[in-house]
Amino acid sequence: MSTDTISERLFEALINGDRPLARAISTNAIEEGLSYEELVSEVYYPTYETISKLYRNDQLTRLAHHMATRLLRSLTDQAAARFDMQPMNGRTVISFCGPTDADELGAQMAIDLVEREGYQTRFAGPGVAADEILGLVQNEQPDCLVIFASAPSDLPEIRDLIDRMREIGACNSTQIIVGGGVFNRADGLAEEIGADLWASDPVSLVERMTEEPERRADASQRTVGAVKPAPRKQRRKAACAPRSGPPDPLGHALQQASLALGPCA
Repeated sequence: MSTDTISERLFEALINGDRPLARAISTNAIEEGLSYEELVSEVYYPTYETISKLYRNDQLTRLAHHMATRLLRSLTDQAAARFDMQPMNGRTVISFCGPTDADELGAQMAIDLVEREGYQTRFAGPGVAADEILGLVQNEQPDCLVIFASAPSDLPEIRDLIDRMREIGACNSTQIIVGGGVFNRADGLAEEIGADLWASDPVSLVERMTEEPERRADASQRTVGAVKPAPRKQRRKAACAPRSGPPDPLGHALQQASLALGPCA
């Protein structure tokens, strides 16, 4: 059975809250030859993306979304506990989500797979103040800071955090990596906010972190000195309003991502 077929069957079980069926589908996938790592990266993550997209587009009820994501989190935890963990590679990762929590489950899957590759990881999820993140990174000096975001409204705060890290120069050895749905919906967005590395899915994230540990943003990509973000409500209106004069790459990307999420309030 293909992973697409497994994902389709699992999706139906998840949105209906059918816990025994969801577990049985997962068990059958393992019995048919998938590893637990493949179960997460090739079945659970694509299913999560489908659920998130439908919910974002008002094609899935809140009830179905909540049942599905909570059950999928439980399945992910069970699979991650059975990963074939690789030897520690001596590299450290601190990870957060943007201010909203819509991308937390996808971020957890990605970080579980990163940890499986031998990275020492810490994951705090969403809602952590930028000052706290900056303080932790300054104190710990991790090899990688990984930030996930799903909403366009997260982006100015993330760019501001990256700018502040560059300005104070206290974390020069830390590679800044971004991922999550908003970066997949707007081409070039990761470069514009000054990230060193980015990836569209957990497998790509692990591969790029392993293969490109020295990659850093060049001077033309970084946004140090950019105008500080306006209040969130103004940013939202600005992202949807027509612009005149030279194009602003981040503003254009915000507009693209906002349109992908639906009409502005």
